[in-house]
Parts: sequence; structure tokens; C-alpha cells
Amino acid sequence: MRERQFISAVISALSLAVLSGCGSDDSVTRVGAYSSDESRIIIAGSSTVAPFATSAAEYFGVKTEYSTPVVETTGTGGGFKIFCQGNSGTTSSIATASRPIADSETELCAENGVSDIQEFAFGSDGIVFMNALDGPELTLNDREIFQALAAKVPVDGEMVPNPYQYWSEVNPELPNIRIEVYGPPPTSGTRDALVDLALKTGALTFPELEALQSSDPDSFHQVYETIRTDGRWLDAGENDTQIIQSLLRNPEAVGVAGFSYLDQSGDRVKPARIDGVLPSYESILSGDYALSRSLFLYVKPVHLEKRPAVKAFLKEVFSDAAMAEGGYLLEKGLIPPSEDNRNAILSRLEK
Repeated sequence: MRERQFISAVISALSLAVLSGCGSDDSVTRVGAYSSDESRIIIAGSSTVAPFATSAAEYFGVKTEYSTPVVETTGTGGGFKIFCQGNSGTTSSIATASRPIADSETELCAENGVSDIQEFAFGSDGIVFMNALDGPELTLNDREIFQALAAKVPVDGEMVPNPYQYWSEVNPELPNIRIEVYGPPPTSGTRDALVDLALKTGALTFPELEALQSSDPDSFHQVYETIRTDGRWLDAGENDTQIIQSLLRNPEAVGVAGFSYLDQSGDRVKPARIDGVLPSYESILSGDYALSRSLFLYVKPVHLEKRPAVKAFLKEVFSDAAMAEGGYLLEKGLIPPSEDNRNAILSRLEK
């Protein structure tokens, strides 16, 4: 209890350094302004991973002689842009991500001398559709998600601007309430995963779009990745807690966020079933929940080799205190790697 009280005090003291400007457009500029002190770690990226990285940073700052790492919530894409700026001390050492790094991002890193990037599997997560506890019950599938959120959809065999305003227009068995979905912006890995796991598979349930994938892959890609901008989908920024607040203000609205936000707010919001399955630790780990995904940490080899704090921080992240049963990251809602995988990562760090 004393340790938790002490850490809470640390959180308050560090709140401006850790969380100031989350999701703002000048994140790259601000990260570049930090000191190049080799005891200081800069971490930037996914809003899904941010709560876990922040908790580990606070514990690390309390338990070791190193400075508390700075955690920036920029979205996965924004985190890679910062990470790929170069190897100098003012760039980030670690990029947090809710999707694998893209080829274009690896190329950007290489252009700036960041090569042999080290990837660490951080855990598992699920993309959750949720609404307020007093909102309607929802059971969705990929086809319905595509029809509700895509900018253009097939109607009578032709691609048209999305005409659906109510969930019941997508499927008469869904509630007769207006489609209003709060979700992450284009820089977010959660949004990228939503597009790949739900909208793409939903698009392929239409024969004409399945044929388009074969005949014109670029046009098919444009169809399924383009989310509507007519007010039915609302970008909520990189701070997913804002999504929870929006749902509490409007019980008929739906939010899209990572499983950990549901886990931490289960007394205020509830999840939709996807293909009849509720998101849970078990269903995400088993893959029964269709919108399951992996989380990652990407680390610069130069910083890992020359900055002792970076290796020490990673050891803290994958430690029993953080990830074993009762670990503080589990209490935050993380679904961690298996013990064998964690031990393999720790052995890899030693080598």
C-alpha cells in the first residue's frame, strides 16, 4: 500500500512531463527538445500501449537510479516518425506500437541511420466496440462494421457514398439508433488494426468487392481503408480516455478502443459482441475474439547498446513484478506474453 501511495505521488509530480500535450500535432518538435542525458529514455507511440509504458516508467523511476522515462502518446504512426528521425540522444529510444512496423517506416528509419531495429512482442490486445452501461446491447460482425463505417459501400451492386444513418438500416436486428462512433485518428495503430481486421474482412463479404480485390487491388484497398467523414465516425484523438467520457455523455454512442480501456472502465461501459464473442483475456489469447491483435516495442540497437537505462527499463517491463500473476501491468489490463516468451526476451536482452 505504501509503495502504491508513493507511486501515486510520483504520478502527480510527473504528470506534466509524461502526459503534457498527448495527441497534439507538435509531438515531434517537443520530443526533439528533450535533453540528450543518457540516463533519460524517451518513449513514443501507441495510445493503447501508453498506459502500460507509463506505469512501467513510474515504477522504473522509483525502483532504480535512472530518471523516469518520458512517455509520449502520439499514435503508432507518430511514434515511428519520431523513432525514425535518427540515433541522436534527442530522439526516442523506444517506439510503442499496436501494429507491426510498416515497410515504409523501416525505409524511413534506414534513411536516417536507424537499422537492425529490435522488435519485442509486448502482449496481446483486442479492439473493442463499447457503449455506456445504460446503452443498448450490440452484437456486430465484420460486414456490419464495414457497412456502418466505410465511406463508400455497395448498394444494389453499385458503390455509393455511405447512405446508412442508423444501425437498423445496416441490419434490422440492430437497434434503431443513429450511427455515432468515436474512434482513433488516422495516426493510430488501433485504427490501422480496425481497418485490417474488420473493414477489410467485412468488405470481402460482398462478391463485387472480392472481385475488385483480384482485378484492382489498389482500388479495393482504397475502398476498405477509407472511413466515412460525414459525422457518423468521430475522431477522438490519441487519448482513448476521451472516448469513454464521450460514451458517458451519450449512451447511444459507440466507442472503439483497446481492451485495456474496457478492462479499466468496466463499471461504466460494456462491450459489444463480435461474431457472438465477448472480448476477454481468454477469448483474445485464444484468438476466438475476431478483433485480436499483438502489441510491440521497437528499440534502437545503438541506444540499447550505449544507454544502460534502456536495457534496464526493458528488463523492468518484462519482469515478474510487471507481467507475472498479480503484476502491475496486468492490473492495468495488459494481456502479457507467456512466461516462456518473456524468459526468451530477457535472455535475448542479456545477449
